[in-house]
Amino acid sequence: MNLEYLSGFGNEFASEALPGALPVGQNSPQKAPYGLYTELFSGTAFTMVRSEARRTWLYRIQPSANHPAFSKLERQLAGGPLGAVTPNRLRWNPLDIPSEPTDFIDGLVGMVANSGSEKPSGISVSNYRANRSMERVFFNADGELLIVPEQGRLRIATELGVLDVEPLEIVVLPRGLKFRVELLDAQARGYVAENHGAPLRLPDLGPIGSNGLANPRDFLTPVAHYEDLKQPTTLVQKFLGELWACELDHSPLNVVAWHGNNVPYKYDLRRFNTLGTVSFDHPDPSIFTVLTSPTSTHGLANLDFVIFPPRWMVAENTFRPPWFHRNLMNEYMGLIQGAYDAKAEGFLPGGASLHSCMSAHGPDGETCTKAINVDLAPHKIDNTMAFMFETSQVLRPTQFALDCPQLQPSYDACWASLPATFNPNRR
Repeated sequence: MNLEYLSGFGNEFASEALPGALPVGQNSPQKAPYGLYTELFSGTAFTMVRSEARRTWLYRIQPSANHPAFSKLERQLAGGPLGAVTPNRLRWNPLDIPSEPTDFIDGLVGMVANSGSEKPSGISVSNYRANRSMERVFFNADGELLIVPEQGRLRIATELGVLDVEPLEIVVLPRGLKFRVELLDAQARGYVAENHGAPLRLPDLGPIGSNGLANPRDFLTPVAHYEDLKQPTTLVQKFLGELWACELDHSPLNVVAWHGNNVPYKYDLRRFNTLGTVSFDHPDPSIFTVLTSPTSTHGLANLDFVIFPPRWMVAENTFRPPWFHRNLMNEYMGLIQGAYDAKAEGFLPGGASLHSCMSAHGPDGETCTKAINVDLAPHKIDNTMAFMFETSQVLRPTQFALDCPQLQPSYDACWASLPATFNPNRR
């Protein structure tokens, strides 16, 4: 598949499926090429500073305004309302993939959230399970979507083009972008973060300098591809947490050309340039940040997407797993493949854990004992990829997440085996 480099999130990108479909010298000519309609797709307010503005000009066969009234669907998103407040550490086994035909929309299950869909900040996290391709088209009016596949390849047909994504890759879809998820394998499973706040972007590198972490040139956006189909199509939208739909007589994925920076993109996590200590001590996990959604408080994230990829461990005289810690942020972790180096067992690919604000956590008893007593030598943590959705607001589990059989009732026990080794007579 032909893809274009997303060389920077503030830059302008352009693509056309037919030669000359993009107007030259202006955005909205009186007569657009090929008899197309001009449409502006804005992801931020018109008056945002230029460096923060997200918008794309679309040149399409039918404008998005050409649709009948939406009706609320009888079948709504799974997961239910938010459950009771709990400060406890929680962990879940992987959710089963349904046996009945289930597409990406019906397979979404809400797990945790820290704000309602009507709020201008916060995030919601869902897991998805699917065993059939979507035949309808979907857009989310409530937030930007960050999709993290764990099992099964996806083909995501969007208004701006097509993106193929597989486990160990991610895809970001702007708020309001129309898309259809097709399965390239028999079934698929993964994670979705819905970002209600500022759009995701690359983090500042600070003292790291100009290179490292995720390189801008490795983010890819699709080339223009359109569907000129005169057939009934169901268009579904998520609006303030509810699903609504209408019937079109054409495909809404009918953009022939576009230019702007409010675009879908994908990234291969295997290209992340991992940094770490070459002397002593385990560094803060912020050095593993791929993307961030900032808040008005500098350095405090609405959402950080952090990964724990394969990497060398060489620190001397150092407890090498993540140290025991309590912190301000709230962490929803998932595992894409392999094992996570802070947990000996119980944290499985497709599973998840939640550690809330000031919740004490760290390596389990077996991992801790091994790390204290191991003979230190350079070694590589390999065949693994864990990730974390980290946010500054407390995440509350849904009622489904608190009631489902995948919730591990004895998660706290993984720290119960930590022995008391204090001896005041031995330094």
